[in-house]
Amino acid sequence: MKTIGYIFLAANMLLMAVGANAQDNAAVAVEKPYEWTLQDCINWAKQQNITVQRNKVNVRTSHIAVEDAKSNRLPTVNFSTSQYVSNRPFQESYSGVVGSEVISFSNRNSYSGSYNLDASMNLYNGGQTKNNIRLAEINSQIAELQVLASELNIEEQITQLYIQILYSQDAVKHDDELIALAQAQLEQAHARKQAGLLNKADVSQFESQLAQDKYRKVADETTLDGYRLQLKQLMELDGDENLVLADPDMESNVLAELPSKQQVFEHAMATRPEFKAHQLAMDKTYIDEKIAKAGNKPSINASAGISTTNSSGSGNMFTQLKNQWNNGIGVTMVVPIWDHGKTKNAVARARLERENTYLDMVETQKNLWKTIENYWLHARSNQQRYIAAQENVDYCRESYNLTSEQFRLGLKNIVELTQDKTNLSAAIQQMLQAKYEALLNMAMLKYYNGEGITF
Repeated sequence: MKTIGYIFLAANMLLMAVGANAQDNAAVAVEKPYEWTLQDCINWAKQQNITVQRNKVNVRTSHIAVEDAKSNRLPTVNFSTSQYVSNRPFQESYSGVVGSEVISFSNRNSYSGSYNLDASMNLYNGGQTKNNIRLAEINSQIAELQVLASELNIEEQITQLYIQILYSQDAVKHDDELIALAQAQLEQAHARKQAGLLNKADVSQFESQLAQDKYRKVADETTLDGYRLQLKQLMELDGDENLVLADPDMESNVLAELPSKQQVFEHAMATRPEFKAHQLAMDKTYIDEKIAKAGNKPSINASAGISTTNSSGSGNMFTQLKNQWNNGIGVTMVVPIWDHGKTKNAVARARLERENTYLDMVETQKNLWKTIENYWLHARSNQQRYIAAQENVDYCRESYNLTSEQFRLGLKNIVELTQDKTNLSAAIQQMLQAKYEALLNMAMLKYYNGEGITF
């Protein structure tokens, strides 16, 4: 009964621990909002994205590698034993006198055993153990930086998709406005046809314009669904899940002042994990060279052992183990003399790897500057395009309103009205495109400048 009670007590304690752990995980987990802000999408993706999770697993693996490297400083201890039984089925019997009796003996079966306890420890190997530990620690730091880099990459991709979705949503809204306008014009055309002011060909052109506007909306909705699907996949959301994005007020930020390219570049160089990883990779090449040079240095190992044996027919087992007890200790030194140039080649490979690592770092710096410069140039040009596009929209809207009134009075034909409507639609599309392109490139500049991605 006491045993059963202990089992129930242990089970209750386990359930309490699991429940507490679940509460802690629930507190850390990000809840799904109804409307996803940009930061909501980023936070969710950092927890759920498979690439990020895989990199976090790599970090834990690298920590184990560090422990493995450190354990090489400790001695290794092994115990071994062997038990052997032999049988001689054709061995003849012999007789002996025991007391007042004559007894037959047969040693057809025999038994032997050995027991060994061995220990060994490296005393000196040219600093390889110390350098291998440092190498494992650097690899662990690089793995942690890869997690940060993957999270930053997720932020960048999500921001681009988020803005593309907002742009596509506005494009669909504009399509709805055009469809509503085309529908109203078609109804007016039917009424004017009945009044004898328009012919069937004119009405057909209005019908064609409505069909074109509906077709454009279908194409824009398809593009919008494609961007939403990409965002869901990046966030590891189910395809059927409804993804509603919060629509921030970004109008006042379109023409915000841009940071200098040099400032953004210097901040990114100092803080981005990719460059810290390059610096650590350079450190690795120096350690690799030291490890390679250790091949020319002697190594010293200490060893110690205890062994004993026993066998049947040799008296008392414990007496045999005592009499056969053997202790030993020794030191072994190995001095390399000729290894076919392997050490020399290993040193040369380490130095060449350092050159490649340096070139990779320089190439990454140039690519970073190119990326920042492109973002800056596109942000500035799209700000200027946005200003010009706003003016163009005003002119096109005024022209369309005048043409529409003149068409009503019979002073303009349907071709001129359709052309002005097309010009107005194109001007609005250009304005939306310039707006969101400017916002995207400005967001990326803030992102590389360490200001956080905001609109």
